[in-house]
Amino acid sequence: MIFYVTYNDAPSGIYSSQVIDVVKFLNIELKADVKLVSFISIRNYFKNRSKIKKELPQAIVIPMVPGIHRWRWNLIFLYFLCLLFNPKVIIGRSVLATQLALKCKKGKMRIIYDGRGAIAAEWKEYNVVTNSRMLSEIPILEKDVVLNADYRIAVSNNLLEYWKQEYGYTSHKHVVIPCTLNKVFENIDLNSEIIASKRKSLNMHSTDIVFVYSGSIAGWQSFDLLYKFISPILKSFPNSKLLFLSDRDSNIVKLENEFPNRILQKMVSPQNVPEYLMIADYGLLIREQSVTNKVASPVKFPEYLSCGLKIIISENLGDYSEFVSKNQCGYLHKDFQNEQFSSLSAEKRKTNQMLALHHFVKSHFLSSYKYLINN
Repeated sequence: MIFYVTYNDAPSGIYSSQVIDVVKFLNIELKADVKLVSFISIRNYFKNRSKIKKELPQAIVIPMVPGIHRWRWNLIFLYFLCLLFNPKVIIGRSVLATQLALKCKKGKMRIIYDGRGAIAAEWKEYNVVTNSRMLSEIPILEKDVVLNADYRIAVSNNLLEYWKQEYGYTSHKHVVIPCTLNKVFENIDLNSEIIASKRKSLNMHSTDIVFVYSGSIAGWQSFDLLYKFISPILKSFPNSKLLFLSDRDSNIVKLENEFPNRILQKMVSPQNVPEYLMIADYGLLIREQSVTNKVASPVKFPEYLSCGLKIIISENLGDYSEFVSKNQCGYLHKDFQNEQFSSLSAEKRKTNQMLALHHFVKSHFLSSYKYLINN
């Protein structure tokens, strides 16, 4: 039995692709008996529990003790589950989940820290948590899991370097597994007629140059930088349009007012994201320079690629800025020139899609998961 523990992660598209899909993958491909243990907020508990159980009926979904500073109080629930199921391995997604796992460790049980980013830096840079006690404690807690877990998953090589520099990490018991594609992105038909038909339904023409932004509008997504980048393009090129697959934001409203009928904003389910992404030519991944972004692994990067898009990306964004330069699948934001963009050919779309399917499907990391689980 293996526990995959998450703490304070609400169901979302990211949760589906990076948690639930991983649990399913491990159970199918490695014949591992993996059980998801999800601690979620008591707010909207039953609604969110239902969402998780719909995708993974065997999941154990537990209401968190209110207040992130009371995270230790949840230990009793995990400890009881360990007594009941006797897991041999616990994978903790991020710092607090792994802290709970470490406190339940006994005998030959192995703890794997699934590091999703530089958590202490992220909390400080983007006010993810405002509790002063937790802000002072999180660097200590993060260092503890980095140094004392039995094995580690890092989402980028840059995150590994951060651990080495910030926490003195010297072990070699780790693997690098970036955010991987949800199954719905693995079999996309990039047929030009399908793309043309979908564009027509959205009042877009075959000659339009379409940019897309997909995902959260959280602080580290740097919407102000995106606005400064796209506004001059929209002014200079009447056939350029912009699709947002996100919540509404003041910058979106500003663009809608400045460029009527050329800005489209939609919220779609994770299952339907591919059919909207594939109509675009360029995926936007523009973020400010911060520690959080330097070590990140945004899932929208492989999603854009799998839909055949070229990617316009900030420099120093995880391992992906270098990937773009090396594989010529887009442009660095600082180097992008307006005259460079044009509609993408079917051949280029297919090339980008194959890059995604080679580098970012979960099966590509099967040996890494075997190393973690079977050692």
